[in-house]
Amino acid sequence: MRTTLYRILQALQSAGVHVWSWLRRPYIGFPLLAVFLLLMFLLGWVNFLDSHHLGIARNTITGEMKAVGPGGIYVTGPWWRVARVETRTMRVTVESGGRGYSGKLIQFQPEHWQEFVDTEGFRYWWWSNRISFNWGYDVTYRGVPDVLRGYAYSPKVDEYKFIEVLAEYESAE
Repeated sequence: MRTTLYRILQALQSAGVHVWSWLRRPYIGFPLLAVFLLLMFLLGWVNFLDSHHLGIARNTITGEMKAVGPGGIYVTGPWWRVARVETRTMRVTVESGGRGYSGKLIQFQPEHWQEFVDTEGFRYWWWSNRISFNWGYDVTYRGVPDVLRGYAYSPKVDEYKFIEVLAEYESAE
């Protein structure tokens, strides 16, 4: 049984294009291999954190978790997954076309990251609500701000140590 790649190479060779002879040339094959290996190293082993991010790393084999930070470039094994959480002060709001408005100024508390993971679970929070069909609004909440907005407007917000509400804004009626 022939694979698709084999069929493509066979079609190129029958058209007079000798791919393998190109790749055997040292000035083509070696640079392509070097770029491929570098790309695989960067994707699997290197994690970049901005100075305002906290990295939460999880070992997929043992389940061990640890906080990574402050910002910088970290080299970890490919079995470690690192999710980034914004630690800067951020504004979260409930948008409305009417006169009702509610907004809060919140901040994630990095020292309580373990409670956040225990409550929310570990995943890439950046992916949260990435695909949204919310065409009626200019502002679409995505990622960590959307996750933290849910906790900021929770009735039990005082019980969550990982989030601090710095200020609350409401519309004047």
